[in-house]
Amino acid sequence: MVKVKPFRGIRPPAEYAAEVASRPYDVLNSAEAREEATERSLLHIIKAEIDFDGTVDEHSPEVYDKAVENFRLWKERGWLRQDDEEHYYIYAQTMEGRTQYGIVMCCHFEDYLSGAIKKHELTRPDKEEDRMIHVRNQKANIEPVFFTYPDDKRIDAIVDEVVAASAPEYDFTSDDGFRHQFWVIRDTEKNRRITELFEAIPALYVADGHHRTAAAARVGQECMKNNPSHRGDEEYCYFLAVTFPASQLRIIDYNRVVRDLNGLSKDEFLACLGDSFEVENKGAEIYKPSALHNFSMYLDGEWYSLTAKEGTYNDNDPIGVLDVTVLSNLVLDRILGIKDLRTSKRIDFVGGIRGLGELKSRVDSGEMKVAFALYPVSMKQLIDIADTGNIMPPKTTWFEPKLRSGVVIHSFDGK
Repeated sequence: MVKVKPFRGIRPPAEYAAEVASRPYDVLNSAEAREEATERSLLHIIKAEIDFDGTVDEHSPEVYDKAVENFRLWKERGWLRQDDEEHYYIYAQTMEGRTQYGIVMCCHFEDYLSGAIKKHELTRPDKEEDRMIHVRNQKANIEPVFFTYPDDKRIDAIVDEVVAASAPEYDFTSDDGFRHQFWVIRDTEKNRRITELFEAIPALYVADGHHRTAAAARVGQECMKNNPSHRGDEEYCYFLAVTFPASQLRIIDYNRVVRDLNGLSKDEFLACLGDSFEVENKGAEIYKPSALHNFSMYLDGEWYSLTAKEGTYNDNDPIGVLDVTVLSNLVLDRILGIKDLRTSKRIDFVGGIRGLGELKSRVDSGEMKVAFALYPVSMKQLIDIADTGNIMPPKTTWFEPKLRSGVVIHSFDGK
């Protein structure tokens, strides 16, 4: 079972919602954030280095202090206001005609420590520390994490009732073409019922936001240790999440580009691939992987289909079945000599939202030598890996659309 609760959200008035809400801190660099940020954008809070010249380190104390100052100013100016009562909220996102409905809630840090909130990726200490400083300094979860849970028709029914009963408080389309809608659940009984139903959910799964989740849990632990009267129901025990039913989510491909062929000629490289794959030249037209264990490769102006041969993968192993594992073992490691995807400077990763044309451009420019496109991981694979305590290889999943930051914020500053 998991412990969740409603909360007094801090959020923009409807007329400012589209401007305040921003892309997450980790999907754009400082230069992009500086260019994208408008006057009221949350980017001034989550990437406060944009308020300095480009020479300031984004991890410097003055940047963290500026983030705190901006959060205070946004509240003083009325660009962010706190609700008077605790609520759950519904956050809907629409992409390419498909809508997913998440419940915005607070989750308990002890569920992350106990494994009731399950992860599928490792975190980097430096990134975790950065997010922890933000949470600690702000005494707030400024940005939500993205969770999923096993479908429950009773929860679906509550969401359907709220959505059908009233127009959303926010309804805007962001620059990327995705629609964002937001409802406040004001019915006390519905809020109580959501808490009760989630108590019977066996686990929540981190879809996106492993570093933010780990950082929030560490801050919760800190606060607990610093409070000799700790009970376990204090506001600092909880952190902000948007939680979606698994069936509504879609993972898109996460692809790879490599700078060189490890000293091999094109013909030698293709011959090596033939040991483990059925290799088919598809010509100049973009080729997209058609099924699990089928890969797309772009090399020297041509696209290829690579289909892994029987016996080169293990469909009974939750990690071995993943195409990122197959590609890493059979190509990146065995042929190209790339041993550590986290540290190698010879490889880069491209989210599928950019399209396969981005892979072609990176190779045609001469920056990269070869590109690989993968068939997307399924939600079932993600859940199987988390349930068995395994960890996915780096850069395996890409969820789209991303949650907008600033739609609602959770504070534990004495509230």
